[in-house]
Amino acid sequence: MISEDLLEILRCPACVQEKEGNLKLVQDTWLVCLEPGCGRKYPIKDDIPVMLIEEGDKWVSVKEEDLPIPPP
Repeated sequence: MISEDLLEILRCPACVQEKEGNLKLVQDTWLVCLEPGCGRKYPIKDDIPVMLIEEGDKWVSVKEEDLPIPPP
């Protein structure tokens, strides 16, 4: 599980250059970018967030409630 301290400093790598890039924790297994128009979702595998833009891009069109648990 991601600690609150870590969640406070993690940012969406695609958005952080121009915006806040804040993330929220969803079902303890996904980090979802809160920036309007982004929609990237980053999986957490073995308690390690996979913060690659390419990984976040894969899940843009998937609704939060449809994200696989655990992430593939």
